Amino acid sequence: MSTIEEQYGWTAVPHSLDAIIASRPSPTKPLPLRVEDIALPDTPLVHEVQAYAREHLPKETYAHSMRVYYFGTSFPLFPDRPFPPDLLPTLARAITLSHFHSFHHTPETLLLVCLLHDLGTTPYNLTSTHLSFEFHGAFLSLNLLKSLSSPIPQAESVAETIIRHQDLGETGMLTELTAAIHFGTLLDNAGKFAELVDRVTIESVVEAWPRGGWTGCFAHVLREEMGRKPWCNSTRIEGFVGLVEGNGVMAEFD
Repeated sequence: MSTIEEQYGWTAVPHSLDAIIASRPSPTKPLPLRVEDIALPDTPLVHEVQAYAREHLPKETYAHSMRVYYFGTSFPLFPDRPFPPDLLPTLARAITLSHFHSFHHTPETLLLVCLLHDLGTTPYNLTSTHLSFEFHGAFLSLNLLKSLSSPIPQAESVAETIIRHQDLGETGMLTELTAAIHFGTLLDNAGKFAELVDRVTIESVVEAWPRGGWTGCFAHVLREEMGRKPWCNSTRIEGFVGLVEGNGVMAEFD
């Protein structure tokens, strides 16, 4: 695989998140990172997509998207490769730097997919198509990124990740970028993998980007889509609404 494909998150990794966690050679205590320790990428493309997301996403969804970035920033999935020491000051990671020591995809690409991964859940986008929200949101995001001159491998990686960002399972493979989103969204939506993040980090991220009742907001979206589209992809996750509403880790912050 070429470097350009790797930097946009196309590296194949196990579908099983448990297998990824088990690949750590020596599990360590998570670092107590704060929002100010985690740099946001500062590029023209990021600025344009941020402006689009602020305009089109409900404020609760936008805040969720930012929390996902901070929780799952640049998830490196190859612990046997050394982390470049010169990047440590600026690439501190909530889940990732605490447990893994290398990465491929760029922070820019991860932030783009975080900002756009729930685009299909907006009131208009959810009701204007028969497609499941992940698929519709992926097509919208792909067209948006192409219109903003995002490199095709990057735009397609974002779309692939959005399509599969709720594709949980134990068999097969997925992309490195998709795995990063799985960890970030599952922590924020369901309280999963909280043991990989220091309490200080969770408190700092939630203070910077308040949940504002996100548990209820997301549960409502799931119920609405399942009611309108009983074939939708969200029905693949057994007891999904209950899983979200039972998020004990984030309950005190809602």
